[in-house]
Amino acid sequence: MSKVSIIGVGAVGTSCAYCLAQKGLVNEIVLLDIKPGTAEGRALDMRQAAAIQRFDTNVKGVTNDYAATAGSNIVVITSGLSRKPGMSRSDLINANAAIVTHVVERVATYSPNAILLMVSNPLDVLCYCAHLVSHFPKNRVMGMSGLLDIARYKSFISEKLNVSTKDIHALILGGHGNTMVPMPRYTTIGGIPLRQWMDKKTIDEVIDRTRMGGDELINLLGTSAWHAAGAAICQMIEAIVCDQKRVFPVCAYLDGEYGLHDIFIGVPAVLGANGVEKVIELELDQEDSDRFYESEKVVRENVELLKQEMERL
Repeated sequence: MSKVSIIGVGAVGTSCAYCLAQKGLVNEIVLLDIKPGTAEGRALDMRQAAAIQRFDTNVKGVTNDYAATAGSNIVVITSGLSRKPGMSRSDLINANAAIVTHVVERVATYSPNAILLMVSNPLDVLCYCAHLVSHFPKNRVMGMSGLLDIARYKSFISEKLNVSTKDIHALILGGHGNTMVPMPRYTTIGGIPLRQWMDKKTIDEVIDRTRMGGDELINLLGTSAWHAAGAAICQMIEAIVCDQKRVFPVCAYLDGEYGLHDIFIGVPAVLGANGVEKVIELELDQEDSDRFYESEKVVRENVELLKQEMERL
């Protein structure tokens, strides 16, 4: 029996839950929100959709009742304020650190063996927060960022070249934000390196748009996007529940890999039943290395802000 709980059922949490329910990957999905009736209503709507879409996943909604999440195999945390136009992910640290601390304390009490899948922003920093608060081992705390960023990267490449995203394979390293590091050297289309398809100017345009992909959507929608994010979370859950050993870009804890310690940052990793089962170290050329460690510097600065905030909590 597999049970997934989703804490925070705004647009991203709802999208993830519906994708997961349709796939029939787990027996039970529990939706929890602090706003009365929201989770219950989302769950009821999905159960009624099941009669049309023909899935049997049991979806339950509750208001602030963490006991209902007890025994979860995976807990997805989307709780927190979402970014608005003009806001950076760093602007959210103070408010969302308090929210995530509150949530993770309760999740750890009721599901001490769960894998935590963080979605709240600023993602890298709040993964660190969840790790500290939960006291879970490093393999059981991770963040969804790279799959979403790669989805945007692939989409923009596809748009430029008029090719299917199905044939595009790519990697992104670094923090989830404007300092992310798309990797043209590890990007191929049908096995052919990206640099044989695009000149440097066009590649740089795609990379810049990818880095600002979240901001582009926020400026259009007035809030964060949800369909791609929900699908990315669902894909990570599938890799864990089905023990697929998929290689995905994951916000993972580094303990010596890439010469870094005590930090969560985006790297390729093997996802399976035990969570993050292996971090894969890539060979980086000088340009990629400079960008990656510059991204790491920004993440670490934000972690220091987090530590100061947590001392006040």
